[in-house]
Amino acid sequence: MRESPKTPESRATPEVSDTAEAAATEAPEGAPDAGEETVSQLRDRWLRAEAELDNLRKRTLREIERQRSDERARVAAEWLPVIDNLELALQHAGSGTDAVMEGVRAVRDQAVALLARLGFPRAEDLGTRFDPARHEAVSTAEDPEAEPGTVVAVVRPGYGGGVNQLRPAAVVVSTRAED
Repeated sequence: MRESPKTPESRATPEVSDTAEAAATEAPEGAPDAGEETVSQLRDRWLRAEAELDNLRKRTLREIERQRSDERARVAAEWLPVIDNLELALQHAGSGTDAVMEGVRAVRDQAVALLARLGFPRAEDLGTRFDPARHEAVSTAEDPEAEPGTVVAVVRPGYGGGVNQLRPAAVVVSTRAED
């Protein structure tokens, strides 16, 4: 059996009164519109994503700077034995003024200046008060002219300071003379 084609009149939906239709499409008074709510949620998500990206950027910059600082310290620490050996060569040569010794002295001074530019200046500790954070006591000596706890000799100089300290200075510290 074949169905008869529907006429436009038979396909039409029942009429809805104008007041019922208006009530269905309007939101209750004081309640946000569904579109406004969606926009508000999207704006909130966007602002959160933007803040998260900003925090990620800042965290990445801090990490890069920390890695740079660590690498700079590692490379500078590798130079310390070279400087120590140059100083030993100068000490063993005495007060010679020949051209080779002047060259060695110039290279040592250049290496010390390089470390200072990298943020690790040489600590001049002779005559200062012993500080366990900056010094490593390798010996003690009685010195009647120095106050007890004073650095009277520097065996190996220290470089850097505070959190940027490559190594502490190896020093001889004065003690009180025993009677």
